[in-house]
Amino acid sequence: MKNYNYNYAIVMYDIADQESKAGKNRVTKVFKVCKKYFHHHQKSIFRGNITPSKLIKLREELKKVLDEELDFISIIKLQNKHVFEEEILGTDKKPSESLFL
Repeated sequence: MKNYNYNYAIVMYDIADQESKAGKNRVTKVFKVCKKYFHHHQKSIFRGNITPSKLIKLREELKKVLDEELDFISIIKLQNKHVFEEEILGTDKKPSESLFL
């Protein structure tokens, strides 16, 4: 797989709160991590410019917060409008159609 220096990303997440304080804290923590790096676009969607080194830091911070068996985080990395890669953290329990047709 070829490595690209992505400079724009979209982050979408679905954090299981399970009606518990611990779950709701994870939602808040993920929101705060994303807010450090991106503009809040809509509910659980963030997007914006990001350097490759900050993308690595973002991923590390998110991994510390998420429960890989319950939570879902998608990072769509774009080099430009024609080159992108989606990275999934956690479990995608809801199969869906491709976002890009």
